[in-house]
Amino acid sequence: MYDHPDSAYAAHSHGGSASLDAAREVLRRTFGHADFRGLQAGVIGELLAGRSALAVLPTGGGKSLCYQIPALVRPGLGLVVSPLIALMADQVAGLQQAGVAAERLDSNTLPGERAEIWRRIDDGRLDLLYLSPEGLMQPSMLERLSRLPLALVAVDEAHCVSQWGHDFRPEYRMLGRLAEVFPHAPRLAVTATADARTRDDIRSELRLQGAAEFVDSFARHELALNAERKKGKGHDRVIELVTERPNRAGVVYAGSRDSTEKLAEKLIAEGIPALAYHAGLDKGVRARRLEEFLEADEAVMVATIAFGMGVDKPDVRFVIHADPPAAIEAYWQEIGRAGRDRQPAEGITLYSSADLAWAVRRIEAQSAPDEVKAVQLRKLRQFYAMLEGVTCRAAAVRRYFGEEGVERCGVCDICVSPPTGVDATQAAQKALSAAHRMGGRFGRGRLVDHLLGKTKDVTQAEAQMSTFGIGKEFSPQGWRDLIDTLVFEGLLREDPNDGRPLIGLGDGEGVRQVYRGERPVSLRQQPGAADSPGRSGAGKTARKRQALTVPLEDQALFEALRGWRREEAALQHVPPYVIFHDATLAEIAAARPATLGALAKAGGVGQGKLDRYGEAVLKVVRDN
Repeated sequence: MYDHPDSAYAAHSHGGSASLDAAREVLRRTFGHADFRGLQAGVIGELLAGRSALAVLPTGGGKSLCYQIPALVRPGLGLVVSPLIALMADQVAGLQQAGVAAERLDSNTLPGERAEIWRRIDDGRLDLLYLSPEGLMQPSMLERLSRLPLALVAVDEAHCVSQWGHDFRPEYRMLGRLAEVFPHAPRLAVTATADARTRDDIRSELRLQGAAEFVDSFARHELALNAERKKGKGHDRVIELVTERPNRAGVVYAGSRDSTEKLAEKLIAEGIPALAYHAGLDKGVRARRLEEFLEADEAVMVATIAFGMGVDKPDVRFVIHADPPAAIEAYWQEIGRAGRDRQPAEGITLYSSADLAWAVRRIEAQSAPDEVKAVQLRKLRQFYAMLEGVTCRAAAVRRYFGEEGVERCGVCDICVSPPTGVDATQAAQKALSAAHRMGGRFGRGRLVDHLLGKTKDVTQAEAQMSTFGIGKEFSPQGWRDLIDTLVFEGLLREDPNDGRPLIGLGDGEGVRQVYRGERPVSLRQQPGAADSPGRSGAGKTARKRQALTVPLEDQALFEALRGWRREEAALQHVPPYVIFHDATLAEIAAARPATLGALAKAGGVGQGKLDRYGEAVLKVVRDN
């Protein structure tokens, strides 16, 4: 089965159309999709050509296919490095359902199972092997794998390698050695959240300096984002929000173990099937609760961030932050667990000044280098600037990740119910003018000092600039808030500059519009009433955007198919969605196929699932 990649794939560097055609056939037959979407084809083409790549693709954007398909097309074993057992187990289960020879080796693998997996690897009967960073980097593991021809090495959740990211894991730093241990295997680093600085760190640490980079749009059009100030701990408001969304799967994030337990108890008292999940629970209890949540059509998981990566449940309809995260990267990843089936979903964040103060104290108490803490504090303030801002939330997030030409989403609370703002256009003109005169050579602290006329050891040239000291109307914090707003709106741009960010002008036309007074800049006025614009916006958005809608004439068959799927999943002890997603069942219910050929046309029905479940599905259709 194995050929050496150097000889077998040399031709791909000069043209990969044949390889991409083979990849599309695997996509169709194995996974039941007609064609690639987004940047998938570009990423897959690089790997098929034997070249490494860095890919930042949005949650729900099909990141896993970018390494799964090349591993099936290229000769050799595909290695996938993943940070959590739950994440590995979920992907392996899904692949096995599709008929792919995939396995994982982790601390839960029994000796007999381990021996059988190695026999399959040695015989060339395994396509994909999932390992943790710690498991892969064991000397004995590296030595044994180095004797095998590899199709590729994929590093999933690659942001974990970066100290600038929101989920730094020191063990990921070891993965830089993969370049020398497996010199002939193309490597792919893939993540859903990485700003420019984090991408630079991933390249450096994983030795991908010459690799192609693919950064897709961070747009999640199915997600309606909302944020509102909370009173006290905000638990009553969480109960209110969840009870307003009955018969749906959801996730509530809380900042402490105690909060998860209390919130779950209150939800259960309201008749809501809720589960608490945190690192303090017994390992077996956590596993059972995770399985229960994944297999349920309607359940609410109340969790700390211990519940995170590895949760690929597609029909989560809402994510509520009872306590906010500390960076936009973490926010976007956690919110992104809703609507993975690309059906309408909601992300709602409750926040307060006490939350911000607590997060600041937590960062300052870390033993990390001052430079790292400074970056984390800035990310924290940028996140709160977005929550407090008056511009479209989705657009602000996309600009944060460096996306240009971003338009309003039209469905977040800011778009649905615009809040009252304080005109800051004149101050914005001053800040933009100062940034222009300083030539993008300084950071935001120096820009603030310049506006206030408080720059230490100021040069004569700077002191003579017309913008020096013209910003006395704002406090230092006021200017920092405005600069954050201008960054979110794309009017200022922050260059990572190897850990010493520099502030410069952003979108040229937008800046000119502000100068001419054609584009107003607002800062959000602090809400005084309990029923703030954010809260009313959340309600309006919730009413506008419902989950997957099945026509009345198809509902009986759709529910019958879900019932069959639930029973089949229970027999196999797997989440229902690894058999078929709701969207696939809805399509089958609408088409009412009478033959296997007609069933195969439904999205998500690959050959493996057609062979395994086709006749059973057709029977459900005939009987209903």
